[in-house]
Amino acid sequence: MSDDDRDIDIESDDDNDSDTGTSMPQRNSTQNFTQEEKRAHHNALERKRRDHIKESFTNLREAVPSLKGEKASRAQILKKTTDCIQNMRRKIQANQKDVNDLKHQIAILEEEVRLLESAKNGSEIDASSYHQLINCDHSSDGDEQDFSRRSKKMKTSYQT
Repeated sequence: MSDDDRDIDIESDDDNDSDTGTSMPQRNSTQNFTQEEKRAHHNALERKRRDHIKESFTNLREAVPSLKGEKASRAQILKKTTDCIQNMRRKIQANQKDVNDLKHQIAILEEEVRLLESAKNGSEIDASSYHQLINCDHSSDGDEQDFSRRSKKMKTSYQT
């Protein structure tokens, strides 16, 4: 029962005021309404609730790309919305994996740049760490296949 419905059904009675300890009668604004007036008010509240639900379904239908501008039942709207949300979740997971893969690839490339810059400055490069870096980039448990599904892939050439 909503607050508005409760306001209609409240009967006035005398309660003790817990703050002051005094007895004060409470005034109910609906106590003088007839049953017909109460019923009319209740019907108006129910109509308002139904209109809000209808408007919410309309907004939901317009928010789902596969339903935009189409006529659909409430069940169809809920089903298509669920499908759309699940599809978006899959895309988010795939994008997050791509972000993580790219972060990993950036870390490898930054390490390679660091090694190459130190070699350029005359420092001796540890061959085992350089080969480990190169092999790390190519043996990342199937990540190479995941990289290939992207339209843009960073490629590097290694020279030893």
